[in-house]
Amino acid sequence: MSTISPETREDALSALARVFGFARFRGVQDQVVSRVLAGQSTLAVMPTGAGKSLTYQLPAAMLPGTCVVVSPLIALMHDQLRAANANGLAAAALTSVDMDREQTIERFRNGQLDLLYIAPERASQPHFRELLTRAPIALFAIDEAHCVSEWGHDFRPDYRLLRPLLDSFPEVPRLALTATADRHTRADILAQLGIAEDGLIIAGFDRPNIRYRITPRDNALRQLKALLAEQPGPGIVYAPTRNGVEKLAGQLAEGGRRVLPYHAGLPPEVRAANQAAFVASEDMVMVATVAFGMGIDKPDVRFVAHAGLPKSIEGYYQETGRAGRDGDDAVALMLWGADDFARARMRISEVEEHRQPSERARLDALANLVETPTCRRAVLLRHFGEHPPETCGNCDNCLHAPGVTDATQLARKLLSAVYRTGQMFGLGYLEKVLTGAADERVTDRGHDQLSVFGIVPGEEAALLRPVARALQARGTLITNEHGGFMLGGDARALLKGEGRLDLVVAPKAERTSRRRRGAEGEPNPIGDPLFEALRGLRRELAQEAGVPPYVIFHDSVLRDMAARRPATLQDLGAIGGVGARKLEAYGDRFLQEIRGY
Repeated sequence: MSTISPETREDALSALARVFGFARFRGVQDQVVSRVLAGQSTLAVMPTGAGKSLTYQLPAAMLPGTCVVVSPLIALMHDQLRAANANGLAAAALTSVDMDREQTIERFRNGQLDLLYIAPERASQPHFRELLTRAPIALFAIDEAHCVSEWGHDFRPDYRLLRPLLDSFPEVPRLALTATADRHTRADILAQLGIAEDGLIIAGFDRPNIRYRITPRDNALRQLKALLAEQPGPGIVYAPTRNGVEKLAGQLAEGGRRVLPYHAGLPPEVRAANQAAFVASEDMVMVATVAFGMGIDKPDVRFVAHAGLPKSIEGYYQETGRAGRDGDDAVALMLWGADDFARARMRISEVEEHRQPSERARLDALANLVETPTCRRAVLLRHFGEHPPETCGNCDNCLHAPGVTDATQLARKLLSAVYRTGQMFGLGYLEKVLTGAADERVTDRGHDQLSVFGIVPGEEAALLRPVARALQARGTLITNEHGGFMLGGDARALLKGEGRLDLVVAPKAERTSRRRRGAEGEPNPIGDPLFEALRGLRRELAQEAGVPPYVIFHDSVLRDMAARRPATLQDLGAIGGVGARKLEAYGDRFLQEIRGY
């Protein structure tokens, strides 16, 4: 625990109110800030949206000297620069695209910066270390710290070169921050950055405002269009390939919504323009590969959809965590298919042999998540070592419990057909054999003489595809390069009667009225005209300042203004999220708007 004095704690609360407009800390922010102010190095594992940046920005406003922030992406730095400057902090970045390099260095040397953002590639260079010796340093903050670990899902080798820099300033505390780190990754971060084990603070991984929905992909375009109709706010759709991104973006744009693509194959200027448009928008959809997202600190993303299987639960958690950072309701939809698992298992067979067991374990964890009939959130949180309640009340399985049927016998029939036909045919052919269909190819091969011919009656035949999908997800069935099924995993054990298959049967979708669907995704659920007017004013001020609307105020702040209708600057300053700098810059304009109502 930290050992700061009551006076310092009061100073921190005072600065929190003055700079950020908040009367109290959230979650473990208090613990993290207290350790930093006490000069203690810390690794904080906090879920996305829990206010990680505040844990170094607030000390930067209080301590003499500059907080040096190591961040992996220029876009992420610039997002946080905008927010810091809007709150009255003196912040700058040293990157390849910042043209004020000499001015920034001069301000840094003169102690005029609260925050200096820098990429790990530059931070690990000797010339930067030499620059640091000429300026007062208050704190090193290492953002997205999971990048330091080979166990992490976003490993960046340059992060592992930071230790000598940090050790050159032993008196300066270190604060490492991440939203995604399992036990192995946490231990590696502590070791790589030289932070003691008692410096670990874990806030938990739960994002209760995100509704998790996972369903088999039957018509991705139709399913995604339904999601866009439900959710009018900004959203991200992840597609697995560049071609898939381009195609899906074009198809979704036909619905009239502004939809843009983002992937590494686009020219840099197009990527930058599309990203800037998304950040500034209040309703745009970005279709992207996973190259998009880490550099986005946009708090009002209302949904994240995966059009295919993510690479891991860690990746899924991080990507879905880009929704609802403002604390308002958000949706995470995953569409998956058996072919996703087939491709993933093929990729695993091509990686170095020593990595294959851990990669298989990650894929099996995903299979458990998509096939579970129980609470999705509980499965996610248990993966990160937590002990959640059995139900959460805000995932598809908790809201509409699926059925579970014992499909073991049908699974054995399918596996037996795969084996007896030579482990070379796809599901379409195997269905014909199992249902006894009159088919020339079946009779020509003599497969109508097999014991498995015609053993699946009509009422069972409808379950063959869901059974095959479930068996592929768990690796019991694998595919060859031609798409034919082969036995894998626990297939032989299942055939011997040593296992079972419980098949999840999704409930029939409930009809939802258009009005109710719209209300769920609207930031103004009660239809207050003042709220809409305040959003319009925010949009106007954002355009004048050249920043995204959320940098001015979050929707939650505007809702409080509309509900409380403050009459004076003092009343307005009492609303959470209205700090001194924003009150001075925007207070009169918002009061004028409110007086009109």
